[in-house]
Amino acid sequence: MTTVQQTPRRAGESRAEVLVDLDAIAANTAVLRERVGRPLMAVVKADGYGHGLVPAARAALAGGADALGVTVLEEALALRAAGVTAPLLSWQHAPGEDYAAALAADVELSVNAEWALAEVVDAARAAGRTARVQLFADTGLSREGATPEAWPGLVAAAARAQVDGELAVTGLWSHLAYADAPTHPTIGRQVAVFEEAVALARAAGLTDARRHLANSAATIALPGTWFDMVRPGVAVYGLDPLGGDPAQYGLRPAMTVRARVALTKRVPAGSGVSYGHTYATAGETTLALVPVGYADGVPRAAGNRAPVLAAGAHRTIAGRVCMDQFVLDVGDDPVAPGDHVVLWGPGDGGEPTAQDWADALDTIHYELVTRVGGRFTRRYVGTAGAV
Repeated sequence: MTTVQQTPRRAGESRAEVLVDLDAIAANTAVLRERVGRPLMAVVKADGYGHGLVPAARAALAGGADALGVTVLEEALALRAAGVTAPLLSWQHAPGEDYAAALAADVELSVNAEWALAEVVDAARAAGRTARVQLFADTGLSREGATPEAWPGLVAAAARAQVDGELAVTGLWSHLAYADAPTHPTIGRQVAVFEEAVALARAAGLTDARRHLANSAATIALPGTWFDMVRPGVAVYGLDPLGGDPAQYGLRPAMTVRARVALTKRVPAGSGVSYGHTYATAGETTLALVPVGYADGVPRAAGNRAPVLAAGAHRTIAGRVCMDQFVLDVGDDPVAPGDHVVLWGPGDGGEPTAQDWADALDTIHYELVTRVGGRFTRRYVGTAGAV
């Protein structure tokens, strides 16, 4: 006979929550800032890597960040609307962007091509303002950025616009393809191409622009890439971009993801679990239902692979992850509705880490922390940057 135990949610407790430690974000930023001994731009794109755009930004600034970086203008304007006044760079723009609000909010704009520069200049003229611009050089990632062939034209156009007072070039920057493999030969080649690009810009009169190349991995492992400023992203949130233990660099993960058991049931041996019965119980056992699924950012591929902490032990998800739920086989251990199940966290309480999940799923922790959401409630602990 199958025995089912189900209890209502305890008052005041979330069914599922993402806990974000603001003090950890501030402390991580301080550690990185001290490591490099130069200005640091904390990257808070993608909703602060899933940690919350505005709280993460404020915590990073409390930890000593000198500037903030985001991808799109909407992120930049949201920070300004929240009262964040720190220097702020936005770097991914499509043709026809409305730059008026960005210029009014003193958001610096990254430019990849001459046509994009012309759009910014037109907006600056219309607004009667001087745009603050950073030029992005493609040094070998073959993603955003002006190629070495297009770079001289972009630099010349920017230099002319700066002389005319239409813009001020505040930065020269690029991005590494293999920073997480610190001995890879492409790193030296990209640094050389970047230095050539900077030399050309300096010769054209762009002498005040700050140089930056180092992402999180380079901030940790490649001092030769630090130049005038570094711009870590995932490391600010306490995750090791090299795939190891962040504690070795003095970093602590800021995110804990957990949910409360919604249902337990006792089932006999041979019971198929979840869609497709990709898991079957080896003996009589207790199954625990966890009420989050791929609609909440728990990867469907985590079924029969990813670890969680339940009743003091690591368990592997039993069967497929569904849209709204997954199941654990907890054997004879005492698990009851309302008990917490931790998907990942800092690891110091015995729980799996985001890196453990990444290893199990053959992905990266960046993907995990930025996709978790849906019906999870985000809750903040710590006081760094609180208003």
